[in-house]
Amino acid sequence: MQRRDLLKAMAAFGVYSMVPAIARGANTARKYAGVTLNVSTFSTAWPQLIRQWLPEFEALTGARVQLDTPAFPVYNQRADLELSTRGSAYDVVNVTFIYTSRWINAGWLTPLNDFIANPNLTPPDWGLQDFLPATLAAETGRDGQLYGIPYVVEAMLAGASRYDLIQQAGLEFPTTTDELVNVLQAVNKKQRVAGYVTDNHYGWTFIPYLQAFGGNVFRAPPDDLFPTLDTPQAIAAADYFARLIRDFGPNGGITYTADQSLQALKQGRVNFSDASQTYLAQLGNVQSSRTVKTSHFGPMVRGPEGAFPGMATHALGIPAGAKNKEAAWAFIQWSLSKAMTARALAAGYGSPTRRSDIDSQVFRSKQVINGVDLAQLSIDAIDRAGQGGYMKYRTVEFYPQVDQQLNKAIALIVSGQLSAKAAMAKAQAGTVADLRRAGVKL
Repeated sequence: MQRRDLLKAMAAFGVYSMVPAIARGANTARKYAGVTLNVSTFSTAWPQLIRQWLPEFEALTGARVQLDTPAFPVYNQRADLELSTRGSAYDVVNVTFIYTSRWINAGWLTPLNDFIANPNLTPPDWGLQDFLPATLAAETGRDGQLYGIPYVVEAMLAGASRYDLIQQAGLEFPTTTDELVNVLQAVNKKQRVAGYVTDNHYGWTFIPYLQAFGGNVFRAPPDDLFPTLDTPQAIAAADYFARLIRDFGPNGGITYTADQSLQALKQGRVNFSDASQTYLAQLGNVQSSRTVKTSHFGPMVRGPEGAFPGMATHALGIPAGAKNKEAAWAFIQWSLSKAMTARALAAGYGSPTRRSDIDSQVFRSKQVINGVDLAQLSIDAIDRAGQGGYMKYRTVEFYPQVDQQLNKAIALIVSGQLSAKAAMAKAQAGTVADLRRAGVKL
């Protein structure tokens, strides 16, 4: 396709007007001709959509984009190393939620406020305030500067792929931790359907239960980082959570990743799970899900101390060592402009971060499954997380080390190698040692 044809196509989507004049240059001359932008995110739905539209950005600006999308753990390892050296290998990076505090407050990312405020770089109607406040708050440093523009937000919900089995048992969708156990006891292995499955990234999936039982990761994050993994509340939560996996899970449930859990739900091999809205919404996909007609959804169950649905957001940011910062910002504000995010929704993207997209009929119409509005459930969970402040543990710069300790602890309990008390004591001791090695004063 010739450049003039691309420009016509972009005009049809309203995309051309979203690229600032300085990027297009006078008389549409290509401002960044000769610039190569190295963009890296982990492999997920959004970069796959953007990849197919990159020729349009290149035609507008003259810049060439190389988009790298490794697996999530590989990306985090590479990005953390590169950013820590203030290297120039990347111009745009994914700001991973659990690394936001580490990367931002260490000065490894570039503040975006000046780019946003400059009318020559950002259209006046680009709409920063259209992004969900909770997602922007996660990308804001201690200095009050913004370091990332969110492109995905995940809120943890509960879902049942075989709600019909729950109804046949004379029960309702569970709303508390006690009700959940009662439901699973009633339906586990009925019609050869296991009761429960969850992503084995337990540093993510376990925490809502930890907090629901009155526990927490740290004593008072982000100021007091003394770990609290061996309290009676933490032990009770770990014992409860491990029981869900051990007693009601499928064979090998301890090994299930998020994707494997989703496939088990879509195939009707497992009934109940807690996962992000972007995953659970796929149970309503008539092309790939066998459980479209029997699925049901609700908020995360409440424990003795309340409900604490997990929330995570990932964003695009510019490394401090990037060589092409102005062109990098042109890419970010183009790819996350209102026109482009609406275009992504129309193409099936299911995790918008702009309020206008969330409220759009295009999105809402795809989020109502069997009478349940997953979009509203997700918004409620995001608002709860943003207002409650209980997600502060996750953006502490040392949380990745704790995350690994929790993954090991829950696996040890589920497998029967250690009791909940012994496993959480081991996680506590390991976390204390990790934090002290990192120079944290406890």
